[in-house]
Amino acid sequence: MKFTEKISNNLNELLTKNYDAEAGYKLAEENVKDNTLKEYFGRKAKERYDFGHQIKNEIKVYGESPDKGTSVAGDAHRLWMNVKSTLSKNSEEAVLEETIRGEKNAIEEYQSILSNPNLPPTTEAILNTQLDLIKGTLEEVKAFEIMA
Repeated sequence: MKFTEKISNNLNELLTKNYDAEAGYKLAEENVKDNTLKEYFGRKAKERYDFGHQIKNEIKVYGESPDKGTSVAGDAHRLWMNVKSTLSKNSEEAVLEETIRGEKNAIEEYQSILSNPNLPPTTEAILNTQLDLIKGTLEEVKAFEIMA
């Protein structure tokens, strides 16, 4: 496997995770009643959409094709999130807990790819910027959870 294929495969995995996160944030937006949280989750869905486009462009730079959809695991996570929020007395808290779990997983996935010592500088810069924003999101969601 060529080096560019390997990087593209890793980026496609992140791309799928960002599709999953975008869909998850849209679901979260639908499942909360608090307007502040609705707006927040809507912004985060848009942010992940933008992440996806940045990653798609990077994949194309390597001459590879970006993936086009969510993962089965992400679909299952959203289903669980929907069921949990429906059954929970405090659906906002349940959604926030699942969001925290998802963001922690995203951080691990980004760090795993960023640990590659041969990552091209442009890819590394894009992923580091996105990782920093995800870390910020994690802290923001933790703060929302404390207030919930």
